Amino acid sequence: MKTITAYIVLILLTLSYPIAYAIVPGPAVEQSEPIAIIGATIHIGDGTIINDGVLTFAKGVITAVGTANENIDLLNHRIIDLQGQHLYPGFILPNTVMGLLEVANLRATDDVTEEGDINASVRAAIAYNTDSEIIPTQRFNGILTAQITPRGGLISGLSTVVKLDGWNWEDAVLKTDDGMHMHWPTFTSMKRDEISGRMEKVENAYYTAQTQLLHSLFQNSLSYNGSTVNLNLAAMQGLFTGDIKLFIHADQAKEIISSIRFARAYGVREIVLVGGRDALKVKDLLLTESIPVVYQAVHALPDMEWHDIDLPFKTPALLHEAGIKVGISTGLADLGSQRNLPFFAGTAAAYGLDRETALSMVTRNNAEILGVDDRVGTLEAGKDATLFTSLGDALDMRTSQVQQVFIQGREVDLYGTQQELYERFYEKYSDPRLE
Repeated sequence: MKTITAYIVLILLTLSYPIAYAIVPGPAVEQSEPIAIIGATIHIGDGTIINDGVLTFAKGVITAVGTANENIDLLNHRIIDLQGQHLYPGFILPNTVMGLLEVANLRATDDVTEEGDINASVRAAIAYNTDSEIIPTQRFNGILTAQITPRGGLISGLSTVVKLDGWNWEDAVLKTDDGMHMHWPTFTSMKRDEISGRMEKVENAYYTAQTQLLHSLFQNSLSYNGSTVNLNLAAMQGLFTGDIKLFIHADQAKEIISSIRFARAYGVREIVLVGGRDALKVKDLLLTESIPVVYQAVHALPDMEWHDIDLPFKTPALLHEAGIKVGISTGLADLGSQRNLPFFAGTAAAYGLDRETALSMVTRNNAEILGVDDRVGTLEAGKDATLFTSLGDALDMRTSQVQQVFIQGREVDLYGTQQELYERFYEKYSDPRLE
């Protein structure tokens, strides 16, 4: 009885303690009037820059892009003068669990991984949480579109491309079930030596069994006629018709080669390599098979101690020079750090890429790889008005200061939890004598 009373007292004390509730801005209202942005340096996203540019949009769609000398019709438009500022297409983040995971150690907020090795029927779309507190933290770095991707097992399921604004997953969807995600088994794994305590590379004892399981799945999928309902086999059918892409997650050269040969042997039409740390070693295969790469290791250390320390920084440039379509993602970086996507591109620009080419790897290229380039990725007439303004270079963390964000023409509120906390504690700890 005393124990129960103590618990009740503890709960009452907890509930009575002041709590700072997080502020998650609500979805933006629909665009109510045509808008014209003038005077900015416009970064189209395909390598083109327009100085003293003009961009207009109405009903969520870009209507014109050009220079001030082109006499673009501004009648009845709300004018936003951005002299000295920059205008960018919204950045696109592939392969993220944003909206599927909130707090890693709270199982109730983790909807990333399903049980078992084969989960082809899993759809990330219906688990996507538009009220996630992570979403606003991405937007104030210019990330406005993302590929929400399940993880775990050999076949993780179907990803969905969303815009980072909406009341529910149906509102947020840009492209449903854009791709199936396969994690090819590794030939080796890391294991801790019981005597030395050091991590050592050992052979994957389950490799044969795992690949046999994948062979069985693809064979059954090819022969599936729907007479008996099998959700996994039904979900695989789009791979053979070209309606969905197969995103192969692999890093080592042998794994990349084996997985691509496997997929082609079963007639998979559209393939994307995700990860690709060793993509340079198999560039000829990637070129021959016309396979793009979503490179994720820009801010990683080299795999081998004899590799150049800056090899991961240079790899996007080297792949681009080889003629391979490259998109950049943040990979398995901590979810709270994935907002650094533009700075991954900035690092690639500092190590061999033209700055606008690096920009295209988080805008146009990612849009093309995800199959949404008809809607986003570049600032062109007829595409969604999903864009943002910045005081400085958005690929440089020293100058990037996002000022305004528009998603399909809707002006998004950038004020959220982190801004509130910054202002609160700046006021508390700032010293006027130092200002």
